Amino acid sequence: MTEEQSYTTEEIAKLLKISKLTVYDLIKKGDLVAYRVGKQMRIDAADLDAYKRRSKQLQSPAQARPNVLPGTTTTEQLSTEAVQKHSPVAGLSTVTDQSESQHAMTSNHRIASPSQTASISFASGLTGYGQNIAGSARHLVITGQDVSLDILMRHMEKQSRDIRPLRSFMGSLDGLISMYRGESDLVSTHLLDGDTGEYNLPYIRKILTGWSYVVVNLLSRPAGLYVPRGNPRQLNDWTDLNQSNLRLANREKGSGARVLLDEQLRLHGISAAGLLGYDVEETSHMGVAAKVSSGEADVGVGIEKAARLVGQVDFIPLVQERYDLVMLRKQGNVAWIESVLHILRSPEFRQELRAFEGYDVSRTGEVLFEA
Repeated sequence: MTEEQSYTTEEIAKLLKISKLTVYDLIKKGDLVAYRVGKQMRIDAADLDAYKRRSKQLQSPAQARPNVLPGTTTTEQLSTEAVQKHSPVAGLSTVTDQSESQHAMTSNHRIASPSQTASISFASGLTGYGQNIAGSARHLVITGQDVSLDILMRHMEKQSRDIRPLRSFMGSLDGLISMYRGESDLVSTHLLDGDTGEYNLPYIRKILTGWSYVVVNLLSRPAGLYVPRGNPRQLNDWTDLNQSNLRLANREKGSGARVLLDEQLRLHGISAAGLLGYDVEETSHMGVAAKVSSGEADVGVGIEKAARLVGQVDFIPLVQERYDLVMLRKQGNVAWIESVLHILRSPEFRQELRAFEGYDVSRTGEVLFEA
């Protein structure tokens, strides 16, 4: 096989003697790297070979992500546990449900597997802008799930053929942890610190100790509760989550929506044990909204866009969350960081974001913190 050769999902299924659904599952989990050409998924022969090699190797047990325990200060607990982890990136639990982002995903956007994230970022840190070790387009690992990141990637590819953005669909906290380990280049985050009311910076300062970085705003958006049409349980505030026999559709640990919920439960003295389904995790806003829409849950926490896409769900806005980008300042990164800042501040990029109802771009491109 040659690196130029690529396969469809049907061809991969035949080669591996598995079902097409299993192929899609491998892609969603990040085990098999794929990219889109129009509406079709393609897998390069080199990536198939890499998957086969990894499958033959003995895998070490996955490292558990930091738990968010209601009743504790989330920022301190998460960041302290996070920086103590030094396991390989394969131990990370990567958020891989791409249903939201794929609404706007266009051609040639590649999905980075956990093991590739480590090797690609390592190579990126050692070489100059526009090149990797092999002398081809430089890979940049971008973490997060929001559709705005797909738009950003497209603009980055237009500005320079020397860079090739790769997406890793992990949550906010896992993204920061991967950046601390040097395994990602650009991280998106929306983590609320309940004690200060500040978004992202308390976590970033604690987790990225020893790194030089820049934090820039991508957008702001409303976050709140998903409830069935008509809001039959009259859930209008965080304090209403104290109702008895309330069925919750929850997000995975480390996601921004999960941290938002856990902080609000802590601040309002509400026990997570009283929420039915608290320990059952969905990996996307769409997944949570769908549970509410189907009648399997009474409430969930997320952003407005998912409620509109799913339908049969009312959205109760409770906070305006800030969605920021973190970029490491290290050798070879200066040029592409300046390129990203230029994109964020361009009228064309902001206009595309304004097409999504509820997205506030008034601070898009504003540098919030540098270290």
